[in-house]
This record gives sequence, C-alpha cells and structure tokens, in this order.
Amino acid sequence: MDYSARMYNQFMDKISNEATWIALTDTIIKIILVLVLSKVIITVAKKTLRNIFLVRAKSPLRTNERRETTLLKLLENIITYVIYFISAIMILEYCGFAVKGLLAGAGIVGLAVGFGAQSLVKDIISGFFVIFEDQFSVGDYIKINTFEGEVLEIGLRTTKLKSKTGELHLIPNGSILQVTNYSILNSVSIVDMTIANDDRLELAEKLIYEKLGQLERKVDEIVKVLELEESEILDSGEIVLRITTETQPTKQDEVSRLIRKELRPVLDEFGIKSTLDSGEEGSV
Repeated sequence: MDYSARMYNQFMDKISNEATWIALTDTIIKIILVLVLSKVIITVAKKTLRNIFLVRAKSPLRTNERRETTLLKLLENIITYVIYFISAIMILEYCGFAVKGLLAGAGIVGLAVGFGAQSLVKDIISGFFVIFEDQFSVGDYIKINTFEGEVLEIGLRTTKLKSKTGELHLIPNGSILQVTNYSILNSVSIVDMTIANDDRLELAEKLIYEKLGQLERKVDEIVKVLELEESEILDSGEIVLRITTETQPTKQDEVSRLIRKELRPVLDEFGIKSTLDSGEEGSV
C-alpha cells in the first residue's frame, strides 16, 4: 500500500471515529461559550464603569466632566482589548496549540519587532500624557497641527477629530506637536458698528447699551458685556463703535450673529443708519 493510500485510510478512520466528533463538538461548544462569556463580561464591565462615573458625577468631589468622559472611553477600550486577548489565548489552547510556547516565541519576536515599532510606542505614550495632563478631552473643539475640529475619541494610539464640514481626521498621538484648545477658556466676541458722527450718536450708544444689557440677562452664551468703545474715526467722518463681549467657549461666532441681528432693528426703529461687521474673535 502506497503512502497516499495509507494517509487516506488514516483520515477516514479519524473522521469515522466517534471520539473525534465528540472532541470536535466539545471544542466548538467551548469556543462559543468563551465568545459569549467575553461579550457578557465586556458589556457588564462597561455598564459598571458608566455607573461608577455616573455616581461620581453626582459627587461634590467630582473631577472635570470632559476628563471623565475621556477616561471612560479609554477604560472601555482597554477592557475590550484585554478581554478579547484573553479569549483568543483560551481559544488557541482549546484548538490544541501550545500557548505557552507560542507566548514565549511571541515575546522573542516582539522584542525584535519592537525596535521597528518605536512610532507605535511613541503614539501610546503620547496618548497617556494627553489624557493625564488633560491637554484636551472628548467634546473639546481643538486644533492639532493643521487639523481643526471636535474631539470624538482619544484612543491609545490615535485621536479622532471631526471638522465643521464633516471630515473625520485620524491623528497619531505621537505626531501631535501643537494643540490649540478652544473649549477651556471663555471666548471673546467683537462686533464693529459704523455710525454717523452726529447728534444721534449719544442716543445710539444708549440704545446699544440697553439692548446688550437685555441680551446679557437672557442669553446663556453671553457671560459678560465687556466694553462699548469708539475705536476709530473714518475719513468719511463716521465713527466705528466696537462691542466686546465675553462668551462661553467657542460661542463667539454665534453671539456675534445674535448681536448684529438684535441691534439692527433697534437702530432702524429710531432712524439711525448703521453698518455692522464682525471684528476679530478669539479666546480669553
């Protein structure tokens, strides 16, 4: 009997053996149980984490809300990675692989590969510093290098930014060199208004002050009206009034539009001609 015939007979004996099918069924059941159990553990662990952070949110000793949201997402990712890694090891063991030898070999290979994975290590270390130094958090509107947008997620390796126009930027944490965070400090709205320099100027300033006072009391985005000043006299003889307002973080554009919208009908009612422009806006 030639070699191929012997192999065929051995194979047929193997698959026709009842013990083989019992062992295969047992292995499949174990793998399914591991996967189901892993999913249950991850779900329960994530729910427990959320409940812990929810309790902390009601505590007088709570930390920054932005920081808590970021840490919650990071811990959820770590739990998912760890549980799935353990599950993969268990499945390999059930499939008959020598897991201890595999891990030992992986350690040696990992040491060799590690010299070529310095950028990955740099990304992970930089990600931890971003979080624990609270440079920015999930929900912040920031600018990283040349990319600008809202932080959707801070992972172990990358940070996800969503721009105003909807693009998603994936930025390796190790490449973050410059960060501008627009969501920590209050912003400043500046609106320039051109008005004729005549006997109605004093009335115009009075009307503007009254309207700004009303907006400050009823609009949450306005923290404080800082100043109304005559910033410039044009060649035409008109005067530029500059309205400076402190706003909640990143709300300066919204407040500027609101001020222009609210002031125009007030001045038109008294026949005061004006031109409204937005000045420079930023953070304080």
